[in-house]
Amino acid sequence: MKTNPVQLEIFKSLFHAIAEEMGAALKRTAFSPNIKERRDYSCAVFDHRGDMVAQGDHMPVHLGSMPLSVRAAIENRDIGPGDMVALNDPYKGGTHLPDITLVSGVFSKKQLLFYVACRAHHSDIGGMSPGSMPLAEEIYQEGLRIPPIKLMSGGKINPDVWDLVMANVRTPQEREGDLAAMLGANRTGERRLIEVVEKYGWNEVRRYVTEILNYSERMTRRAISRIPDGIYEAEDFLDNDGITDKPVAIRVRIQIKNDRATIDFSNSDPQVEGSVNAVYAITASVVFYVFRTLVPFSIPSNAGGMRPLEIIAPEGTIVNARPPAAVCGGNVETSQRIVDVLYKCLANALPDRIPAASQGTMNNFTFGGIDPCTRQPVAYYETVAGGMGARPTMDGISGVHTHMTNSMNTPVEALEHAYPIQVVRYSLRPRSGGNGKWRGGDGVIREVRFLNKTQITVLSDRRKFPPYGLNGGDSGQQGSNILIRNDGRNQQLPSKFTTWVEAGNILSIQSPGGGGWGKA
Repeated sequence: MKTNPVQLEIFKSLFHAIAEEMGAALKRTAFSPNIKERRDYSCAVFDHRGDMVAQGDHMPVHLGSMPLSVRAAIENRDIGPGDMVALNDPYKGGTHLPDITLVSGVFSKKQLLFYVACRAHHSDIGGMSPGSMPLAEEIYQEGLRIPPIKLMSGGKINPDVWDLVMANVRTPQEREGDLAAMLGANRTGERRLIEVVEKYGWNEVRRYVTEILNYSERMTRRAISRIPDGIYEAEDFLDNDGITDKPVAIRVRIQIKNDRATIDFSNSDPQVEGSVNAVYAITASVVFYVFRTLVPFSIPSNAGGMRPLEIIAPEGTIVNARPPAAVCGGNVETSQRIVDVLYKCLANALPDRIPAASQGTMNNFTFGGIDPCTRQPVAYYETVAGGMGARPTMDGISGVHTHMTNSMNTPVEALEHAYPIQVVRYSLRPRSGGNGKWRGGDGVIREVRFLNKTQITVLSDRRKFPPYGLNGGDSGQQGSNILIRNDGRNQQLPSKFTTWVEAGNILSIQSPGGGGWGKA
C-alpha cells in the first residue's frame, strides 16, 4: 500500500507530541529542581518490539541509550498490563546510577501495542558522596544499583522495591516525588497512544510506525552519502580520570562507504581506575546524536536512524567498560569528549560544515550536608553551561549547554530557596571564547557561597586540554575551579575533586569557552 506523505507527517507529529507531553507532565509534577527546573529527563515511545519510534526534544545523552534500557527490561521481565519496570544499572542498558528509567507496556484488550519509557536524573541515589557523582573507583561506591525490576505490578506499586530505594538515598521525600512524577509521565504516554489507536485503528498505526522508522533511515543514509567516501581518523583527550593525572585518549576511525558509516573506537585507551568510563549505551548515544546532526533538517529520533551505523567499541576500553568499573563520569564527561573527537574526525571530510569544539564538559557540581533550618540531609546536582564552538557561518553562543546535555540552568531563586547556599556571581566569562573569523562562545562564571559545612564534588574537564578551533581558529580557554576560603586565599582545584568546605567558603566554577572557526 502506497504511503500517504500527509498521513506520515501526521503520525510523526503525533508520536513526537506524545513524548513531549510525557516530558511536560514529568517536569510539572517533579519535586527536585534538577528535573523541574533543569529538565534533566527524557521521554520516548517504542514499538511492540522495543524499537524507538519517537523521543521528545529532551537530553541527547539519553537519545541512543534509552533503547538499551527498554531492551533490558523486555528481556529480563515479563511486562503485562499495569506493570512498570525500573532500572538504572549501566551494565543492563543504563548510563549511570542517578539516571533511573521506567518502562511500561501499552495494551489494548491484553494485546501489546507499544512501550513507553521515561528517564530522569535523580539528585541522589546513595553512594559515597551526596549527589551520587563521586570520585569512585568501582560502581559499588557510586550508589544503589537497580537491575530491571518491577516497581509496579498490575497497577499497584511494589512496596518492597519502593522501600528499598528510599532506604538507600539521602533525600527520600524528594525521590518519592520524582519517582511519582515519572509514573505519571508513563501513564500519560499510555493514555495518548491508546487514543491514537482508537482513532486510526491498529493496522493503520502499525503501518505508519514502520514507515516512520524507514523514513529516518532513508534521511540518515542520504546524509551519509553526501560525505566523501574514505577513512578518517582523529583523537582527543580527557584531562584525567580523577584518580591519576594521566590523560585519557579517545581515538576514532570513521569509514564512509556509500550510505553507510563504520565508527571504530578500537584504538582508544583501556578503561581506567576513575569514574570516566563510558558504557556502550553512552557511546551509541553519542554516535547517533552526531550523525543525526548531519541531516540538514529535523527528522524523528528513532531506531531507523541507527540502521546505517556500525559501531565498533571493544569491551574493556574507555568507550565500553566492563563491570565493576565506575561510570558516573562517563555519561557526562566522556560523552562530551566522544562528541568532540567525532566532529574533529568528520571535519577532515566536511571542513566547511563542522563547528569548532564547544566547551566539552558538563562541569558537574554536586553538594550535600545537613540543612541548618530543617536538620535534614540535602543533596543537589547541576551542570554548568559554557561556550559553544564557532560555526562555519556564525559565532558560537555564549553561556549555553551544548551537545549531550540539553538541560537548562537552575534559576538562582530556585536554588537559594531549596538549599542552604547563596549564589554570589553568575555571569558570562568575558573573552573566554576562541578568536577567529567566527568567534567561539564565552563560558560562564558561577560562584556559590555555602552557609554551612558541606561536602562538594566536581567532575569537570577541559581544564588541561582546551576546546579546539577549526580551520585556523583559536582554541577556547580552559575552564577553572577555584575555592575561595574565608581568609581570602584562593585555592586552585583540579578538574575532578571532592572536599569538605566550611560555612562562608565560595566555590567558583569558570567554564571553558568554545573554539573559534576560521582565521581572523
